[in-house]
Amino acid sequence: MPQGFSHRVVMIVGEGSNPFELGVATELFGLRRPELDRPWYDFALCAPAGAAVMHAGMFTMAGIADLAAADRADTVIVPNRPDPDADPAPEVLDAVRRAAARGARLVSFCTGAFTLAAAGVLDGRRATTHWRWAESFRARFPDVDLRPDVLFVDDGDVLTAAGSAAALDLGLHLVRRDHGAEIANAVARRLVFAGHRDGGQRQFVRRPVPEIPDTSLGPVLAWAQERLDRPLTVAALAARAAVSPATLHRRFQAELGTTPLAWLTGERVALACRLLERGELRLDAVARATGLGTTASLRTHLHRHTGLSPSAYRHRFAQP
Repeated sequence: MPQGFSHRVVMIVGEGSNPFELGVATELFGLRRPELDRPWYDFALCAPAGAAVMHAGMFTMAGIADLAAADRADTVIVPNRPDPDADPAPEVLDAVRRAAARGARLVSFCTGAFTLAAAGVLDGRRATTHWRWAESFRARFPDVDLRPDVLFVDDGDVLTAAGSAAALDLGLHLVRRDHGAEIANAVARRLVFAGHRDGGQRQFVRRPVPEIPDTSLGPVLAWAQERLDRPLTVAALAARAAVSPATLHRRFQAELGTTPLAWLTGERVALACRLLERGELRLDAVARATGLGTTASLRTHLHRHTGLSPSAYRHRFAQP
């Protein structure tokens, strides 16, 4: 990001909010990061009347800003709901609508998607929430394009995370969007957390345990990641895993929530991002090293995944 980066993140704390998500936001956006040697986020908490009782009465947040702080935020994180079927406070919904009207980035963790939907900002848009509440969400908000099988959804200026732990996935994704893959990876290492978790929340849905569990895809994924510069195919991945291509597709969908080709392309784009951030100037070299083939293919896939051209991505995220 440019050296003058300044981005204000405000999290609204609602009555009964889960302190875990509050901790995630504070850790990611509120702590100073001197080891990164760059401006970080300006983070604040707010609540109606400047106070809120946390989940199950564990403790009370007091002495924080009132909801007017959300009117000055670039990113607003809305409160999750201890009882998703209960309506959020009207003043919270008004604050969310004001933020949406002025173009702020809106974020929800877990059942916070119910807050966004109740404010009317999710109609016609993609979103996710915890799998446990998916059917209830669909019944209440049929105009929302719910994606219950993923860890988070990035719909541009509105982003939603599936469950409490998925707040970390989405938070690191926001850091990646704002600061690039290398900085996001550095923050993830500081957290001792995966910079990107493959798959979706379908792998966490309660279901019968198979009598003979499948062998993990881990070895074939590691094998492919070491050979991204080579012309890998789905057939080659299947052969390495000693299964048919059809079986490989089923296992990728079951374990990772995606297809082998989509996973492979995503890994190649992620490698391209790292190379551009490290200062590689020759696009043909990046295309070859990542297995994307041509500079035209590199431009197409990078723009599809990041919204930026290679030169724009390098200008925005390259290390000094």
